[in-house]
Amino acid sequence: MHAWRRPWLLFALLSVVTLVCYWPCLNGQFVWDDDAWTLHLEKLLRDFSGLKAIWTNLTALQQYYPFTATTFWIDYHLWGFWTLPYHVENLLLHLLAVGLLWRLLTRLEVAGAWLASAIFALHPMMVESVGWITERKNVLAQVLFLGALLCYGRFTNYWKQETQGKEEDRRGYAFWYYAGALLLFVAAYLAKATVFCLPAVLLLICWWKRGCFRFAADLVPTLPFFGIAIGLGMVTSWLEHTHVGASGPDWNLSFVERCLIAGRALWFYTGKLLWPTSLCFIYPRWQINPHTASQWLWPILAIGVALALRFARKSIGRGPLTAVLFFAGSLFPLLGFVNGYFMRYSFVCDHWTYLPSLGLITLGAACVTRLSDHFQAQRAFYLSAVLVLLTFSIITWHHSRIFTDSETLYRTTLVLNPNADLAHNNLGLLLFRAGETEEAITHFERAVEIRPTSAHAHNNLANAYRMTARAREAAEHYEASLKIEPGNVSTRNNLAFLLATSADASVRNGPRAVELAEQARQVTAGKNPIVLATLAAAYAETDRFGDAIKTVEFALQLAAAQTNSPFMQALQAQLELYLKGVPCRETGAQEESR
Repeated sequence: MHAWRRPWLLFALLSVVTLVCYWPCLNGQFVWDDDAWTLHLEKLLRDFSGLKAIWTNLTALQQYYPFTATTFWIDYHLWGFWTLPYHVENLLLHLLAVGLLWRLLTRLEVAGAWLASAIFALHPMMVESVGWITERKNVLAQVLFLGALLCYGRFTNYWKQETQGKEEDRRGYAFWYYAGALLLFVAAYLAKATVFCLPAVLLLICWWKRGCFRFAADLVPTLPFFGIAIGLGMVTSWLEHTHVGASGPDWNLSFVERCLIAGRALWFYTGKLLWPTSLCFIYPRWQINPHTASQWLWPILAIGVALALRFARKSIGRGPLTAVLFFAGSLFPLLGFVNGYFMRYSFVCDHWTYLPSLGLITLGAACVTRLSDHFQAQRAFYLSAVLVLLTFSIITWHHSRIFTDSETLYRTTLVLNPNADLAHNNLGLLLFRAGETEEAITHFERAVEIRPTSAHAHNNLANAYRMTARAREAAEHYEASLKIEPGNVSTRNNLAFLLATSADASVRNGPRAVELAEQARQVTAGKNPIVLATLAAAYAETDRFGDAIKTVEFALQLAAAQTNSPFMQALQAQLELYLKGVPCRETGAQEESR
């Protein structure tokens, strides 16, 4: 009753509706973390030597996702940093994932395949993956993941029951389908590590369709997939810990605490998938207390549901348990059991559900479809489906607007989560750069109040205080920032410049300024003209005018070699004025980032 004679027509209509839903963000600017994959990678994006480094240097990128970075490399050569094509590509990849999901569910003979695909296309929780340029990782990996499932299905015919004839079984055992699935899996993993679960999903589908595992036909072919998943997973975990920075007090959680996080997160995502309201870029990070009995209800209830579905599989089939296991299993490393950088701000995040959501969405669509067939209520079914999809479309259209620019993103986040210190810090930085110093100070102070251990927030607050002639307070926060992050060159440089040039005699400290500036010069190998300008000011404060002039002249040479940068051109002009006794201005505001 629910099969479509012309599914391509429905898919075309769905694509148009999805385009309308994401229209508000298509012209959106780069927002938080986008620069880490675009603007900050310009040296790598310029030529083939950079492309080589993307693939061969594990730490060249924020995370080792070279396949995703390669797409940005191509984008740079096609249209530079014009953001419209970046957003359009994310949307097209999302639509391709929708089409592949529809095809996969149809081959697997899942009821309501079209409805599941439509819900996935329009669901508001997918906005963060589609509308956020940096999450090209998610949509690209999803396309490759679904492609691998389809290829592997052609290889093993896992969508067929055991009763199928041997001749048809042999047609499925084409080696090149297997090789294609393996290559797509590797590519997906190099796009984003969230596809780690694919080997287990292959076995899960076999068990769902056949009720058992066949050692030679089902288990053995997945061993290379498991090997790749484990190997690349260890690399990803190591980089997250050592390179990205997912270590420290914010991640010092016991196994029991991580279990409590996982239980609550599972139900949080389930609730948002069912009722996607109050979606937030940074959700409040809840407090974990193993001694509170109510917090144990979440993991206990999750285990109870899984056990109930297991014991009920003879009466309701293996499908519901398969969907739930897919949902929980693909979320496993994102439930707190493995350290992720974003856990510093929140234990949950919308874009983490882009892949896992397929399990619950498919289960819901299949249940509703079968119920409508059972009660012969097709008219009510279609009316309800249209109303749900229309509601999701409206929410998605509204929610996608948060990715139009950084200020909109942070202000919207603070409305829903006033204690989001990252949003306070980064919004303050935007205001500071726009000359709204007093409002910026308000947000910086709030960021420091919420997270006293944020070196970036202390540094930015100190910069703002200095600009408003509050030198003593500025010095205090520079010092606080250095205690938290002693190796931060920008903060060290800022404090040195304050101590060398402050109008407040009680703050000026020439010897300390020289010490800090020389340390900053050593870290930057003497090749940073901003640091050299500060060092010159410190030398002048201690009456070492000859050293000051030599340092300024060398800084001028470095700045002249970087004349392609408007900032360096301005710095060069300021250095030339400095030789006449005019000091250069301070720099060094920092965005809270990975």
